[in-house]
Amino acid sequence: MSHDHDHSQFMQEVEQEYSEILADSDQAIYIFLDDSAKICNKKFSDLLGYESAQAWSEANGSFTDLFVDDASQRTLVGSYQEAMQSYKGSTNTIVWKKKDGSTVNTQVILVPIVYKGHLLAMHFVEKM
Repeated sequence: MSHDHDHSQFMQEVEQEYSEILADSDQAIYIFLDDSAKICNKKFSDLLGYESAQAWSEANGSFTDLFVDDASQRTLVGSYQEAMQSYKGSTNTIVWKKKDGSTVNTQVILVPIVYKGHLLAMHFVEKM
């Protein structure tokens, strides 16, 4: 149980560190560490039909199963793995699953970032 608590504390720090970007960007943004450690701005939770950024971040389960259309899963996972292994940023077309089951097409810019020795992926999401 403490593992989750450490993660939530860590993600709160990440959220504070990047609060200006999350709050002030015109783009929907989420930052991903793992399935249980993720944060987003209101624009991203709105895009996917969640009541709040917190409601989105508390959605439990496989990230790709919950949020990513089947056709886009390989693309998003592949670009994430490249970011984690080679520090490569990328731009991809990703189809998201909204909370109500409908989908939304987006362009996603994925950027690897480091916070306190942890490698995360920051994603800037633009509706197409």
